[in-house]
Amino acid sequence: MDGGLLTLIIAGVASLFMAWAIGAGSSGSTPFAPAVGANALSVMRAGFLVGILGFLGAALQGANVSEAVGKELILGVQLSPLAATTGLLTAAILVAIGVFTGYPIATAFTVTGAIVGVGLALGGAPAWAKYQQIVALWVLTPFVGGGVAYATARTLRHEDVSEKIAVPILGGIVGLIVANIGFVFLGPPEVSASIAESVANTVSLPTIGGVDFGIILASLVIAGVVGFALRRELLIDMTRGQRRFLLVLGGLVAFSAGGSQVGLAIGPLLPLLEPFSIPLVPVLVGGGLGLLAGSWTGAPRMIKALAQDYSALGPRRSISALIPAFAIAQAAVFFGIPVSFNEIIVSTIIGSGYAASDGGVSARKMLYTVLAWVLSLALALGVAYGVFTAVQAIF
Repeated sequence: MDGGLLTLIIAGVASLFMAWAIGAGSSGSTPFAPAVGANALSVMRAGFLVGILGFLGAALQGANVSEAVGKELILGVQLSPLAATTGLLTAAILVAIGVFTGYPIATAFTVTGAIVGVGLALGGAPAWAKYQQIVALWVLTPFVGGGVAYATARTLRHEDVSEKIAVPILGGIVGLIVANIGFVFLGPPEVSASIAESVANTVSLPTIGGVDFGIILASLVIAGVVGFALRRELLIDMTRGQRRFLLVLGGLVAFSAGGSQVGLAIGPLLPLLEPFSIPLVPVLVGGGLGLLAGSWTGAPRMIKALAQDYSALGPRRSISALIPAFAIAQAAVFFGIPVSFNEIIVSTIIGSGYAASDGGVSARKMLYTVLAWVLSLALALGVAYGVFTAVQAIF
């Protein structure tokens, strides 16, 4: 067998292991954790649904982050098959340790650290501009996500605010975001397009001052339809309406998780695929299947840990946690920035939990989690650099 093909196969196996570890940990456990905490869904059903939705997100939205992880973290060199394999295995082992010990390792921190580590050992230069984007999102996520979750939960709990009005407004905001998400199947080849863009192209409204009023109108109509449908559901049965909205939010976050997290698994493979002219879509599907397998086999443990250990959530606080999580996730996918779903969901769960005196937020667990995030980046970078340097010396 050709040596290049053999190393690609080995790197592919490492990528699938990484995808499994991500599915069992970050993307598999976080999206439905608030719904499980609110008793709207069982742990096993959550693991099943998140696997399916994560797979779809990987196949339909995974290109941006995959490109960033594979080609934008190190300048001046292209990852070799040996470097990609070393980085993927290092990150996957660290994430798997987090899964089996019950503490969420930030996957994006770990994979980014490992790929940067092997890239530096390979002689590459740091991509400081990209690092600034990544670090800015990582630092802002706890404050923005937690802050929005806290404000939303406080609003829903206020005596003067009717949930039959406030929750449909929140649903309309979610509909507005969904209307503007890019999907590969809606655009021309190699280009994504949103539902609002597709509708705007059909109605052909004028563009004034660079603003496409067709997109604005389509977005507002979709938001209005979602808000109206949710209000009707709440008027029939408040509890049932809240739980159904919560499940939809969990599904959207799971879809977004797949679109982002698959890039962490298959991104390092992209430079290795070019000599073989392998298109990206089948690789995204393969990564999505790895996420699905991880979600079905390993996610329930982490779902239980996040749902019960961080905060005792009710439906209102769960809704408050998932809305900013969904928005941040889609922003990360749009800009092609690897993001940790553990960081997003933990931050929003804590923010919504603090909105009530009985939120049950564990300060000790919070401290351990933050330390795990920081250490995972440093450890992955150091270990990957050291291991690859040693491997290079041997071979």
